[in-house]
Amino acid sequence: MSDSLSSSACPAREFDVALMDLDGVVYVGPHAIDHAPQAISDARDLGMRMGYVTNNASRTPAEVAAHLVELGVAADAGDVVTSSQAGAHVIAERFAPGDAVLAVGGPGVDAALAEFGLRPVRSLDEQPRAVMQGFGRDVGWRDLAAASLAVRSGAFWVATNLDRTLPVPGGTAPGNGMLVAAVAEAAGRGPDVVAGKPHPPLMRESVERLSAQRPLVVGDRLDTDIEGAHALGLASLLVLTGVTDPALLLAAPAQHRPSLIAPDLRGLLAAHGAPAVVAADRWVLGGAEARIDGAVLQVTVGPGDEGWIDALRCACCAAWSRPGLSTEAALRTLGC
Repeated sequence: MSDSLSSSACPAREFDVALMDLDGVVYVGPHAIDHAPQAISDARDLGMRMGYVTNNASRTPAEVAAHLVELGVAADAGDVVTSSQAGAHVIAERFAPGDAVLAVGGPGVDAALAEFGLRPVRSLDEQPRAVMQGFGRDVGWRDLAAASLAVRSGAFWVATNLDRTLPVPGGTAPGNGMLVAAVAEAAGRGPDVVAGKPHPPLMRESVERLSAQRPLVVGDRLDTDIEGAHALGLASLLVLTGVTDPALLLAAPAQHRPSLIAPDLRGLLAAHGAPAVVAADRWVLGGAEARIDGAVLQVTVGPGDEGWIDALRCACCAAWSRPGLSTEAALRTLGC
């Protein structure tokens, strides 16, 4: 876990598979993020394979792939790996085929359990031996109550993910983590296993299904995508099209620091320079610079299209090297 960034002449050539988050990276709700479809197509032309790895457990891989195709992104169900699939795999390793599992969430939860030979049920009358809880827009009180009672009675509990929010057009909305917290409060304990990022099951499932040899984790969240990459020792690319802004990035602890940073998915195709330390308190990249004046971080934005992102890269290295710096002046210079 470094206080510096990596360099890459072109990630799409250097890494064989992009383990790509969806919400906040490829799309927000029903809309593609600017430049995403073309950047993905161009990266594929350079030989990079795409894996769409999502903590959102509500939809099936086929439904996710169909949505991507609607947005102009070539994909099929085999390109998509969900936290429901990772969670179902965890349960299947512990229980017999045909065992009843209380399914809480959208269709993706039921489909993943069935894929692994388990029997998804919606009623405690079926005496479920396990509970798998994932996000679903129609999850209601009765679902949460059933999960709480099952867990209190000793059922093995897998949460697909703990994302407390998810991006929607216009802002953020409550995510699965909020619903898991409600069950935990009623049941008196937390899940036995969390499948989704940043926990290892989903990343391992993705690497295995996609036969990745040199994967690059691509995401917008420090506490899921980037931390999940660190957990398995994988390289990561943070894009600034979702929930992470420069202020959060500058304050990131070691386990939340990406290898590479880009404004959007065009970063798969671009050269990434690593800032050079030219003095104990100064980092430079191209015409951009970050420097520490006392306890204050200052930046100079370089010229051209790369000037802003290079300044942010320099600022990250400076801020990460000396936690606790005042970053307000640097953020003002960066327009944040």
